[in-house]
Amino acid sequence: MLNEIRVGTGTSADGAVNPARADKTLAAVTTDAHGRFQEAALRGGLFSTGMTITSINNATFSTATLTASATPIIGIWNPANSGKNCVILQAKVQLVNTALQVTGAGALVWVVSTNQAAITTGLTPLSRLSLAASGSVAKGYAGTVLTGLSGSMVVYEAAGLGGVLSNLSTLQTAVGLMPLAATFVDNIDGAIIVPPGGVLACLCTTNAPVAISAASSLLWEEVNI
Repeated sequence: MLNEIRVGTGTSADGAVNPARADKTLAAVTTDAHGRFQEAALRGGLFSTGMTITSINNATFSTATLTASATPIIGIWNPANSGKNCVILQAKVQLVNTALQVTGAGALVWVVSTNQAAITTGLTPLSRLSLAASGSVAKGYAGTVLTGLSGSMVVYEAAGLGGVLSNLSTLQTAVGLMPLAATFVDNIDGAIIVPPGGVLACLCTTNAPVAISAASSLLWEEVNI
């Protein structure tokens, strides 16, 4: 049986049948030919939301508030009639302290809710294809209150994100600074899917951080159901 392969790159249309690809040594090309998110971006289904350094010195940014007044450090709401699943790919959060008297944010966690149809707020996500704030069915949350959320969210699991390595109050000095973690990336890689009506949000666990600010980013692909 002859199993033909094509040497080099090529172009094709969706639905076409093509031979496998090989390099110039006739070895089958099995590694990523391009960036792992490139296909989703080129097809117009890749979106992100986030915020620059913003103060989170309030209980609404923490698991002390799991109702409509919660303010995610980063999050997403997929409207109930969207017709798409939001496949979460990656999250990034960087926390910094902004004064010597500081109370750390503690661990960061993911919280979730379902069957949400009445939320009235949200950021318009950025298209990773056009770099315009358009095209997404979802709403982003980054320092934005979940106005209209019904019921309460529940803590889902720890987020693979770094932060201030303390949830207690300290007075820092030039020789006794609170340790900080670098920017962390949580490569979720599709292990969390936000269905229509679903909310996913990242909150801290210290009830009321003091002198803490955050920058954040959330990346997802929108896929037809």
